[in-house]
Amino acid sequence: MKIAVLDDYQGYSTRFADWGELADDVTVFREPIPPEDLIEELQPFDVICAMRERTPLPAGLIEALPNLHLIVTTGMRNASIDVAAARARGVTVCGTASRAPATAHLAFTLILVAARNLVSEMRSLQSGGWQAEAGRDLDGLTLGLIGLGRLGAAVAELARPFGMNVVAWSQNLTAERCAEVGVTQAGSLSELLDVADVASVHLVLSDRTRGLIGAAELARMKPDAVLVNTSRAPIIDETALLAALRAGRPARVALDVFEQEPLPADAAIRDAGLMEAGKLILTPHIGYGALDTYRVMYAQTAENVRAWVEGAPIREI
Repeated sequence: MKIAVLDDYQGYSTRFADWGELADDVTVFREPIPPEDLIEELQPFDVICAMRERTPLPAGLIEALPNLHLIVTTGMRNASIDVAAARARGVTVCGTASRAPATAHLAFTLILVAARNLVSEMRSLQSGGWQAEAGRDLDGLTLGLIGLGRLGAAVAELARPFGMNVVAWSQNLTAERCAEVGVTQAGSLSELLDVADVASVHLVLSDRTRGLIGAAELARMKPDAVLVNTSRAPIIDETALLAALRAGRPARVALDVFEQEPLPADAAIRDAGLMEAGKLILTPHIGYGALDTYRVMYAQTAENVRAWVEGAPIREI
């Protein structure tokens, strides 16, 4: 039995997973495996444990791994795994529980950091200066939620104690869902962007949402608006986003997700001037990655593998 744990950047699988008698069979990959090396590296393994969508497992890769019998993903949904191809090969796919608060809390943290201009204020103090440029408090501002699923609703709940007015929009959003969450429904994405002082993205990436926010949409935003994305990078056109920031609309953008992850050192989105000015705030996809979330995910990953080996029930997808 050979077990691969992929993309454990911080080494938490050895801290939170109880592998029991299987411990000597586990290989932990702390660094991403280059795509061109995946087949060679993974061919010996019977079990692959994936952390979210960090390493895609498409049909071609699955079919090239003759020893593979089990895939365990953290979370119960992973769009980067071809589950149908795995089943066709007789490979079992199962998942773990996850936790919603971490991503919602990060989204709202980024809203606060951007609105209060905290990056520039901290840099001013660190360089020996004092107050740089005052930010805005959130009381009375309008939060536009682009997506009102589990995470969007959690962010709406966080906004209430700050006195924000909350509006929401998505392609399939209903008046009943808005009433359930207690927010106002925007008639269109354009209408939401027209009124939002802060816009936060909480959509699933799909053909309909890829490139949803481009140059025309960004141009509708208020000059002092904030845009936050903790969902998926391709929902926002990166080239249009950088151009809009340089043109001054919106005022600030905070991103936790990127087209390529880990983010290359020479990526265009690493705009030093925009970051130095506090207009572009980047975090390394840490939305779900809180300690309590990793504890649940890795503990249940090991439980799934042990149960599968013993022929016991697992959390099959």
